[in-house]
Amino acid sequence: MDELMVTAGEALRLLVSFDPALWEIIGVSFRVSLTAILVSLPPSLLLALLLARVSFPGRWLAISVVNTLMAVPTVVVGLVLFMLLSRSGPLGELRLLFTQRAMIIGQILLAMPILTAMLHSTFQSLDQRAWETARLLGASWFQALWMLIREARFGVIAALLAAFGRIIAEVGSAVMIGGNIEHFTRTITTAIALETLKGEFAQGLALGLVLLLLALLLNVLLGVMRGRGQQTVSV
Repeated sequence: MDELMVTAGEALRLLVSFDPALWEIIGVSFRVSLTAILVSLPPSLLLALLLARVSFPGRWLAISVVNTLMAVPTVVVGLVLFMLLSRSGPLGELRLLFTQRAMIIGQILLAMPILTAMLHSTFQSLDQRAWETARLLGASWFQALWMLIREARFGVIAALLAAFGRIIAEVGSAVMIGGNIEHFTRTITTAIALETLKGEFAQGLALGLVLLLLALLLNVLLGVMRGRGQQTVSV
């Protein structure tokens, strides 16, 4: 018990003292995940709108594929990308393996199914006549899309928060294609795994606290978004 208290105290000290090594790891994690979520949003919006508003052969199969991809383990995504990006792989000449760009690609592949599925449900819940009315009033395709996004803004924000929480906490893909390289591709989750194996529990616990606080913040924001969305609907 005493050892646990000492470890917890050391973890808090690392956080509040802004330990350079610790906050460098946190910075890499947020930089990679924020980049991935911002790149994932535009194509996810367009795909979700297509699935929600356009009827075409195989539409329900496409929706089923998107929903299935949400459940793909992160280590499988990492394995596929490793095979593609390794020297013997078809994309080996790009030399992306064990770089932050490779990690961003992996997180994009993890984020897009979540964003697309949640945005699809959000767009489907809107008044079906909103899109047609906007188009009839002379709005361009992009203007009509922007109107739908504004109407569904709380759902869009909720999808972003959920996807961001998923990708920043993943470890399988980050280890396999990032390599956990110090000062370069070491993220919160990969550092926790490494420090635990080394028996250095203080830094691992400090990083775990960051993830817990982030999860709490995201859940609070999701609750606020749901509450505002319900108030908007009731009005």
